[in-house]
Amino acid sequence: MIARVLPALKPLKGLSRNRHFRHATSRARILPSYLIIGAQRAGTTSLYDYLCRHPDVAGPRAAKEDAFWAKEVHFFDDKFWRGVDWYRSFFPLSVNRAVARRRNRDVVALEATPSYLFHPAVPARVARTLPAVRLIALLRDPVERAYSHYHLMRRLGRETLSFEDALAAEAERLDGEEERLLADPRYSSRKYRDYSYDARGLYADQLERWLACFPREQLLVLRAEDMLARCDEVYEATLSFLGLRPWPLRDFVRRNRASYAPIDPALRARLEERFAQPNARLARLLNRDFGWGSGASVSDLQQEGVQALTARYFRRD
Repeated sequence: MIARVLPALKPLKGLSRNRHFRHATSRARILPSYLIIGAQRAGTTSLYDYLCRHPDVAGPRAAKEDAFWAKEVHFFDDKFWRGVDWYRSFFPLSVNRAVARRRNRDVVALEATPSYLFHPAVPARVARTLPAVRLIALLRDPVERAYSHYHLMRRLGRETLSFEDALAAEAERLDGEEERLLADPRYSSRKYRDYSYDARGLYADQLERWLACFPREQLLVLRAEDMLARCDEVYEATLSFLGLRPWPLRDFVRRNRASYAPIDPALRARLEERFAQPNARLARLLNRDFGWGSGASVSDLQQEGVQALTARYFRRD
């Protein structure tokens, strides 16, 4: 059967990025087995790149008319109303998986949209559509994450306030947006996405929504600081969680790096105090101290081996 199918696949290569072809064949395509759900500005693009370099992993691919860069499909937050067939059109054909498995390999799909972690309606939508999916949440010190997020908005021309003023304006800017997102599947909030500097760092609140929809064993929570310190070992632990065969990489290039002035020390101190209680809630939720604000350095983290990292990530109690 497979031998008869292979010659038929060759003429389809030229159609692989044709919108009409991808949509017409959507029901013959696989859905993701893995989702990177966030957090924004925490290294998700780098982790996505590393995983897509594994020969068994396929990221989404848009028709050339639809998008230049398809890493972030935004199906479960902004485009859920389009339906699952639209979503399937971004992923490989089922026959490609069948051919790979006949050769003792595999084809599994991965998608990474970091706003999924924060959007209030996404966990339930994912649970209905992909109940067996494995989820990865990459978390960064919320003070550093907020400051990086702010500078991204400045570079994009979407923020004119100072960082301190933007934090002060956040509650008013986001007022009512979560309720609108929950009430209307077609509603997309630029304010909720762009100006949520503080709110996106309240990780326990967000993870509790996901854990209400998924068992703990389907969620891997990583620290961005660990990936910076021992990227190869975090990558190895992630492959183990996903059930992928080992596949060493030659290099781990960091994506989306940016330079900007350090945060004002007095403001940092106030923000560390502000996040102290939410971080303690996160530690209780996951039974794990993330060490933010404790002064742990990258060199300290580099003393930790892959077995310790794996044990930390896969704790269930």
